Amino acid sequence: MSAEIKNLNPASLWEIFYELTQIPRPSKMEHRAVIFAKEFGEKLELKTHVDKTGNVIISKPATAGYENRPGVILQAHLDMVPQKNSDTEHDFENDPIDAYIDGDWVKARGTTLGSDNGMGIAAALAVLQDKNLKHGPIEVLLTVDEETGMTGAFQLERGVLDGKILVNLDSEDEGELYIGCAGGMDTSGKLRYLDEPVSTDSTAFELAITGLKGGHSGLDIHLGRGNANILMCRFMFDIADRFDMRLASMEGGSLRNAIPREAFAIVTVPAEKKDDFMAAVKDYEGIYRAELGNMEPDLTFRASGTDRPLTIMDKASQDILVRLVCGMPNGVIRMDPEMPGVTETSTNLAIVKTGDGEIDVQCLLRSSVDSAKFSLGSSLQSVFELAGAEVTHSGTYPGWKPDADSPILATMQSVYDRNFGKIPDVKVIHAGLECGIIGDAYPGLDMISFGPTIRFPHSPDEQVHIESVQKFWDFLVRTLEEIPVK
Repeated sequence: MSAEIKNLNPASLWEIFYELTQIPRPSKMEHRAVIFAKEFGEKLELKTHVDKTGNVIISKPATAGYENRPGVILQAHLDMVPQKNSDTEHDFENDPIDAYIDGDWVKARGTTLGSDNGMGIAAALAVLQDKNLKHGPIEVLLTVDEETGMTGAFQLERGVLDGKILVNLDSEDEGELYIGCAGGMDTSGKLRYLDEPVSTDSTAFELAITGLKGGHSGLDIHLGRGNANILMCRFMFDIADRFDMRLASMEGGSLRNAIPREAFAIVTVPAEKKDDFMAAVKDYEGIYRAELGNMEPDLTFRASGTDRPLTIMDKASQDILVRLVCGMPNGVIRMDPEMPGVTETSTNLAIVKTGDGEIDVQCLLRSSVDSAKFSLGSSLQSVFELAGAEVTHSGTYPGWKPDADSPILATMQSVYDRNFGKIPDVKVIHAGLECGIIGDAYPGLDMISFGPTIRFPHSPDEQVHIESVQKFWDFLVRTLEEIPVK
């Protein structure tokens, strides 16, 4: 049961994280988490402010003797990604997360865990709660709706923060310090289709691609995992004409920043071809398993009989949809030429959904180079427009330009070396952190990001490494104590 995690160390951090697992907080519905954070600050009798967007800012005065240290802003986001396995019953708007200990890791049963960014929230609040720590002025900034648009960061009020150093607690590899991140942009296309009657001599099937790992569309995009939308449309491209297959509906992926793990489609085929069609599905499951190998060991592709739909999509629109998805760029577009092993530019073909005569295809683009991001957006727009789609670009946010001469970077490298016996790696992350946006609102902030080790965020396989949480906490505490005098 999830309460067992309260017995882990550091106790204060894990106890707060447990409380967070009991609070439903999917993006845009994190109001209960806002109330929790507000009441947390008020119970400690600390200055607490909730802005009009829902961001929570809690201020803690400096420890006696540390008043001359520059103020530090500890920043995390309140929302979590709501992803679950298709066979898991869970209502993210009302149900708590069922966390449990599995060896060296904390996981959740069939859902995302919320360690992204619950670990950052818990650490920041634990700093506020601990009366024995030594530190200069502290401000905790907890933003809303990071995962689906960074709304809290974009709408953060000017002039409410006094700190000079921003420590973002939203990275996912202990022992690494991040000094830059990719920017992003959403690109979507919409097409209309006509409903046609279904032949009475046809047989209907639900096609289901499940068992893929999915994952974070920034952190995991370079791993070459399967994209359920592309696999589904690839199958339909190859076999539709051979089996006179007609598409009634398709739904694949659910979040723009998660690699799609599942895709479902309702299709019909002439009754006399149903056995051969079922055999083709089985063949393609073997093909996909062979291609993806150990990368996707749990992949399944199934066709199961279902009620005949009332209508199907017109053939021309079906062909356009299938070819659009098959032809759309996806995955890593370019690696960073100056940082080996780091993705520079990528795109995630995140969502394909049909219904009410409309086809909706959504992609999330990322790049650490703004011009490359916009160029990729033009490429996707070209493909969409050739298919006759109406194209929308939205949610553009800036990257965070690295500063190798950052004073907080030098401080944290020194602190880590003295306490843990090595210099931490310094990296740029191919994911959207809020640092770039907050830095635009507060020019001159010295910024850095770090966190415990989290694996497979944005998927039901999400897990946080227990030992790394203790090191993360110790590193944070010692860093706050050793922030140099102004």
